[in-house]
Parts: sequence; C-alpha cells; structure tokens
Amino acid sequence: MEILYLLLPLTIIVSIVIAAFFLWSVKSGQYEDLDREPMRVLMDDDQVESAVSRKVDS
Repeated sequence: MEILYLLLPLTIIVSIVIAAFFLWSVKSGQYEDLDREPMRVLMDDDQVESAVSRKVDS
C-alpha cells in the first residue's frame, strides 16, 4: 500500500512530461510534412523536392 504513495505521483509526473513533449512537437511542426521524410531516405535531395511537389499538386 505504501508503494502507491510513490507510484501515483510518479505516474502523473511522467504523463505530464509526455504530454508536454507531444504538444511541443505538434507546435514546432514535427507532423506537418509526413511525405517528405520517407522520400528523403530513398532519393537524392533534388529528386525529393520534385517528387513531393508533384504529389502535392495531384
């Protein structure tokens, strides 16, 4: 029973930290362009821009 006095506040603190990091990543634009990063791994830099722009135009 005494362990609950440690685990409950620890769980709340960890969940607040996780939520803060998630909100920071959303506000900083980490999830804005989900198509470019997979393309960047596979292609050269000049090909990525043209492939992403073609996909956006379609």
